[in-house]
Amino acid sequence: MRRIRIRTAYDGTNYCGFQIQPGMPTVEGELNRALSELTHEDINIIGASRTDSGVHALCNVAVFDTESRIPADRLSLAISPFLPGDIRVTEADEVSGEWHPRKQACIKTYEYFISCGSFEDPMTRLYSAFSKRDLNIEKMHKAAEYLIGEHDFTSFANPSSQVLMDGGSAVRTIYSIEIEKKKKGYLEGLSEVRIAVTGNGFLYNMVRIIAGTLISVGNGLWKPERVKDALLAKDRTKAGPTAEAKGLRLSRIEYTGKEK
Repeated sequence: MRRIRIRTAYDGTNYCGFQIQPGMPTVEGELNRALSELTHEDINIIGASRTDSGVHALCNVAVFDTESRIPADRLSLAISPFLPGDIRVTEADEVSGEWHPRKQACIKTYEYFISCGSFEDPMTRLYSAFSKRDLNIEKMHKAAEYLIGEHDFTSFANPSSQVLMDGGSAVRTIYSIEIEKKKKGYLEGLSEVRIAVTGNGFLYNMVRIIAGTLISVGNGLWKPERVKDALLAKDRTKAGPTAEAKGLRLSRIEYTGKEK
């Protein structure tokens, strides 16, 4: 038996998240089906990140066990005909049978995109949120500084998070938050804001709540200092709204070689 690790990219628009849900289209379900058809085995992958409904990924990681002798470095090409066009395996390699994508220490980066202008950009409407107001990224930078480091992020997590419901810790470490704005050259008057959050792990909806809170700062509804108060409150009602799923993508997972 071999354990194969795959990296996947997908457009989450048409899926009810990564994780399998009975009777619902999911990324995990499509990968299981395609791998089972390719190998003629009953394949059930284990994913690193259970992205929400409508969330995209450039680099999610999963493993599966197989008796197939297909070389790992050929698998990304071999599986493509079995997958829908909005899901691709971008890379594959063989790992030890004990390697588990959720039991290894890692660094994750999520990106959130907001299109700003008088109208929504039709070319990016499925991959970015929309704001009619221009966002003040200087104020957003100031607000983001309060979130850097190790903190209890209860205020920035959905209360239905399984971790919180099970009494687990809401303490996470954010290493950096990058915020940048650029003009869209192909449509006059439009700009795009990118928020990149890098950390050692994230709670359910955490990045979307961070994005929603920073957007509230950028459009003038919040003062930057209010983010510090929200963090210290450890109360979900004190943080900003949960930003739309379509603006979020999982961009990078880097394993450090240590087990959690």
